[in-house]
Amino acid sequence: MTTPPPGHLAAPPAPPGSGEAPRQSGLHSGLKNRHLSMIAVGGVIGAGLFVGSASGIKAAGPGILLSYALVGALVVFVMRMLGEMAAANPTSGSFSAYADRALGRWAGFSIGWLYWFFWVVVLAVEATAGAAILTSWVPAVPQWAWALIVMVVLTATNLASVASFGEFEFWFAGIKVVAIVAFIVLGGLAIFGVLPGSGHAATGFGNLTSHGGFLPHGPSAILTGVLMVVFSFMGSEIVTLAAGESEDPERAVTKATKSVIWRVGVFYLGSILVVVSLLPWNDPSIEKKGSYVAALDSIGIPHAGQIMNVIVLTAVLSCLNSGLYTASRMAFSLGQRGDAPKAFARTNSRGVPQAAILASVIFGFVAVGFNYLWPKTVFAFLLNSSGAVALFVWLVICFSQLRMRGIILRENPDKLVVRMWLFPYLTWATIAMITFVLGYMLTDDSEGGGRIQVLLSVLLAVIVIGISLVRNLIGRNGNTAEQASVTSR
Repeated sequence: MTTPPPGHLAAPPAPPGSGEAPRQSGLHSGLKNRHLSMIAVGGVIGAGLFVGSASGIKAAGPGILLSYALVGALVVFVMRMLGEMAAANPTSGSFSAYADRALGRWAGFSIGWLYWFFWVVVLAVEATAGAAILTSWVPAVPQWAWALIVMVVLTATNLASVASFGEFEFWFAGIKVVAIVAFIVLGGLAIFGVLPGSGHAATGFGNLTSHGGFLPHGPSAILTGVLMVVFSFMGSEIVTLAAGESEDPERAVTKATKSVIWRVGVFYLGSILVVVSLLPWNDPSIEKKGSYVAALDSIGIPHAGQIMNVIVLTAVLSCLNSGLYTASRMAFSLGQRGDAPKAFARTNSRGVPQAAILASVIFGFVAVGFNYLWPKTVFAFLLNSSGAVALFVWLVICFSQLRMRGIILRENPDKLVVRMWLFPYLTWATIAMITFVLGYMLTDDSEGGGRIQVLLSVLLAVIVIGISLVRNLIGRNGNTAEQASVTSR
């Protein structure tokens, strides 16, 4: 047995078929603590917060704050559960590896591939969104060319080394964080009428209850808002996948898990509170310009639209960068466990899973092509069939944690440095909440709405689980035949 080069994360591999995630990774520990800290902070700030919040405000009025609070609570609980498992056993497969161990090979295989599929579709969405912004600045370059350029640059970044991914993500996430904090500070000063030099009169919090009240469309609008904002939180779990390539995985995961409350509270609730306090919820400019641009315009910030375009582009590039990283590491973990081609589990001299990255980006390129050629048919199917995957992932994390707590206590009790609150009651309550959201999505029969997303996502999940069960059955039959052949000799 050869000694791994310095920087590799070395530990004995789990026995084949044990359901335990292999600990011999071949990846380099190239992510510094500052990278992990910023990935954790910026991971909850997606382009959906800047772009999609206007629709939520229109649907629920100021009550959208309750929608964000409900989904934020779900994310906090799920991240606490995931943090408990990840701090005990940091691995690039994260929840897929834990599902493999706790629920069975079928669960790890299925949720791993569904999650990979989700992110490669997101690559196409974000590449198109980024290309649209760049085309508005440089119309001489066609939109498809910008999408290609963006994908190629970030693919090269991920192929270079995990450190280059971390450095890019550090600065992308840093810009998002600074932008949100600046927005909250400026908005807060304007709300209380102390914004220097703007002459802006204090608005206070009157807009929260004026114009039809806090819930102008009734309490049911809170749940409608939940459906609109739930997917903007996807990405908070990325830090647990990246932890396996960090200098101090246990510390990084523990810190990220414990900070998720203030991250959700400040970046989501804080910034949306500023928007609905500065402007009436039914102000036409919110929908026309976007909630953040409208708010900045209202307090006299010059060139607000272009400033926000830069920030949104940064958020898009961050999502692309981290999405490609996440998809490739999930493919790498699946390859390690024998649930994907073995080539996916190989790393080059820089500790980069090159085949896993290229496979992910190729599918992303294909999906971008579908987005341009058949946006209403093929790409719409891809988008809708990945729509509820985030909720499936959260459910799997919950069920895995129910089993993994006992496994950790039995095998490595000293590794239980992060504990889910009120276990198992709050875990079951979270499962009930996620199930309720999925059920409520079935009542949304609008075009591209919740019902079609749940149904197509369930269809995709059934297909993937079916493939997993067939593979396991073939594998068992093959092992039985091999054993019989050995015995006959």
